[in-house]
Amino acid sequence: MDPIVVAAGTELVTAMVTDAWQSARDGVVALWRKARPEQVDVVDAELVEVREQVLEARRDGDADTEQALVGSWQLRLQQLLRADPSLAHEIKRVVDEVLTPALEPADQARVGSLMMKATASGRGRVYQAGRDQTINEK
Repeated sequence: MDPIVVAAGTELVTAMVTDAWQSARDGVVALWRKARPEQVDVVDAELVEVREQVLEARRDGDADTEQALVGSWQLRLQQLLRADPSLAHEIKRVVDEVLTPALEPADQARVGSLMMKATASGRGRVYQAGRDQTINEK
């Protein structure tokens, strides 16, 4: 899955519980208006419904449901991107200018993305970590 889609889906669902929810919603609706205008009304209604589900999941401490909703929006955004790869720039703009600013600083740090890529040939080894790493070899 494209890293920008992972970030967008995560930040969208996280933004649903913030005071900036309306601007996050408007940003995603604008993305759909550009990509698939015939679906705008349906997507707008679904965003409202999903927000209620996220709020309920937070009240109930149901992290699994919240994560499932994140995954659902990541898949929808990935489908948009597959249908029109030129939307990557627009999705990134929505993330950078709308969704990320809607989050609290702690949430911004929590949902930030990290992309690492490594290759090895022959008998080479690659070790990567987002933080601490211990390697014990004999």
